[in-house]
Amino acid sequence: MRLNFAAISLLIAAALFAGPKPLFGKPAYNIDQAVAVAQEHNPDILIARKKVVAAHGSFIEARSGYLPSLSSSGLYDKRQTQSETNLRQEDYNAILRLEQNLYTGGAVSSQVAIAQLNILKANYELQEIASRVTMDVRIAFNELLLNRAKVHVREESVRVLDEELNNQQERLTAGIASKLNVQRAEVAVANERPELFNTETELKNSYLRLSELFGTDLPPGAQALPFDVSGELQYRRNHPDLTECLARADANRPVIKARQKDIEIEDRQYVLDRSAMRPHVRAFSGYEVYSERDPEVGQEFNYGGVVGINATWNIFDGFATKGRMQATRARRQAAVEALAAARRSVASEVRSAFFDLQQAERVLESETKNVQTADEALEMAKGNLTAGLGTQLDVLQAASDVTRTRTTRLTAIYLHNVALARLAHACASSDEDLNFASDFKDVKKENRNSAQVSDLAKPPQKLGQR
Repeated sequence: MRLNFAAISLLIAAALFAGPKPLFGKPAYNIDQAVAVAQEHNPDILIARKKVVAAHGSFIEARSGYLPSLSSSGLYDKRQTQSETNLRQEDYNAILRLEQNLYTGGAVSSQVAIAQLNILKANYELQEIASRVTMDVRIAFNELLLNRAKVHVREESVRVLDEELNNQQERLTAGIASKLNVQRAEVAVANERPELFNTETELKNSYLRLSELFGTDLPPGAQALPFDVSGELQYRRNHPDLTECLARADANRPVIKARQKDIEIEDRQYVLDRSAMRPHVRAFSGYEVYSERDPEVGQEFNYGGVVGINATWNIFDGFATKGRMQATRARRQAAVEALAAARRSVASEVRSAFFDLQQAERVLESETKNVQTADEALEMAKGNLTAGLGTQLDVLQAASDVTRTRTTRLTAIYLHNVALARLAHACASSDEDLNFASDFKDVKKENRNSAQVSDLAKPPQKLGQR
């Protein structure tokens, strides 16, 4: 079916609209676009896709046992000297032969079945790697958003402390503050700047981690990455059921299905090994040109068609087949143990992610209240300072507590999102299937009386304001 020009234009416009929005000349990816880029260019996924292609090639090779084979062979030799014989000195033959398997003891059917199982296994491994890369991208993306938000928090904190230092220096000049207040403000600024530098370095490392997942090569001397990210660190409330998650993981996880295919492959390999103990029969036909060396038998040049059946049966091979069958049985038992270990590992991943999710939600609930308490403590410290009942040190400590609690809350949101990404990977389900992507309206409704995440992360504009 052909598409007209209008339809093509509509598709191009839709792709451009859904694509990343450029930010200062660079594409800015949201989290879904970042996952799409990684799925397209991540080296682990590309390698896994090539393994799927290789598995299809092995299937074509195995299927050839059902098809006839056409081969040709030839021989020519000439003896320089012959003594006491009347045989002709030249000997030659050429044959074109068509062969077809009639009975292989189950070898060909087993090889085809193994190849098909390897294709399924390679696809399951590709799905597992793609799911893991998706999880890694979501974690790295949230880590980048966390570090970027923390940089803003630290920058704002340094700015506020700088303003307080300038204020105290002006008060010292006016004679209404002591030098101790100025020194305390200087110490507060000096203590906050290394935290800002450390957070900026963590942000750069987050960009590098995301670019590695994207499969992006950075040229030597590059000062900036060829992409940026958009969005803010968001909290999406969710309460998945542990029993349902465990059931989904056991039924859908690709690594479990791959281990199941390992067992089936060894079962087929056992039949393939056993086929060596059975007869193999092949039919052939062809056309042959050959020489007759004995003049008394007939003329030198001869030709004609040939047809026949070729059968082989290994009566005794020194227990080689028995050894292969024993090794295959051992590998099958190991595959059964690997399947059981994979199920335990997946169940452990689900429980671990579920427990981390519960912990992150408890920390979030505690820190949200703690931020409000820290804000109230800061207001009280500023009021006491104004009334002459407190010291500047109380205000600086309260301001530091506000910054720390808001940073901790951002970290709790990050840990919550990481736990969700890990749980989605462990359950082999999308966010929609596990209801991770809850509507923002519900979040706003639950937090109607709370400030936004970005607002909660900001320190007060001025330490002296009330």
